[in-house]
Amino acid sequence: MTRPIRIAVTGPCGQIGYSLLFRIAAGDLFGPNQPVELRMLDRNSAEQNSKLKGVMMELSDCAFPLLAEMTACPDEKTLFQDAECVFLVGARPRGPGMDRADLLTANGEIFQKQGRALDEVASRDVRVCVVGNPCNTNAYIAMKNAPSLAPHSFSALMRLDQNRAMARVAEKLNVPVKTVEQVFVWGNHSNTMYPDLRFLRTGGRRVEESAFDQEWLEQFVPNVATRGGQIIKARGASSAASAASAAIDHMRDWILGAEGKITTMAVPSDGSYGIPEGLMFGFPCMCPGEGQYQIIKDLPMTPEVKQRLVVTRDELLAEVEAVKHLLP
Repeated sequence: MTRPIRIAVTGPCGQIGYSLLFRIAAGDLFGPNQPVELRMLDRNSAEQNSKLKGVMMELSDCAFPLLAEMTACPDEKTLFQDAECVFLVGARPRGPGMDRADLLTANGEIFQKQGRALDEVASRDVRVCVVGNPCNTNAYIAMKNAPSLAPHSFSALMRLDQNRAMARVAEKLNVPVKTVEQVFVWGNHSNTMYPDLRFLRTGGRRVEESAFDQEWLEQFVPNVATRGGQIIKARGASSAASAASAAIDHMRDWILGAEGKITTMAVPSDGSYGIPEGLMFGFPCMCPGEGQYQIIKDLPMTPEVKQRLVVTRDELLAEVEAVKHLLP
């Protein structure tokens, strides 16, 4: 029997974590022949313990043939011991009266601690996807606090933004979303992100800008960037299932390969496109498999796109400045 892959998940009782666990256990991450071992963080509160116990009871009752083992872990070091695949989902939501700087500090301390624990005990080949917001900067904090791990072991979730962009295109063109290719997103997972349609193809054919009316084009970027807020307004809760699904897409393509398709990943910059080296920035990437990725280089840049990248770059630099006390 194939050896189970050890997967660690923080925030297992939150809406995203809950949605994610069942997808992983069902085989949606690594396919129908790869067993998994799930490790879930339990912070030892009575309420949390009760909720996680209930989640584990449900997982057991699903009788997933690929779920070889599951464990509630009392601390980060136990959780990350020899972990090969990590989803950092748990993060504090913005509360009343909190500004973005407050949120950065509150969550940054969480990811500082988790980065240090990963550095000590995780597999040297670990792959980490940060989901908890602000995910780019949280991933940067975790990476910087794990100096013995390769920077390319860390990433932040921007696949959700790509999926949202692809869905809007598919709706507009009335085509299956699986035919939409070469749509990707630059920058920060925030309102400054830039979804790029310049290389759009459907069914293998190039789609020109003239296929879209001007009003739709003007609303496309804000519609993608504010989609999370639209969902909160519509359902009274944040997007959970779609975020979990995007996290599955992200990790699966990273580890198994994306079959030649462009995928958006927030990864440490290599200096491409004028983005400072090491900054956790959303880029178009190719994923050949085996946990590797390559940033696609030398794409043509218009003045508008360059300016968009400057805006989202500067926002990320300001976030890094705000959390510099959490960096070694």
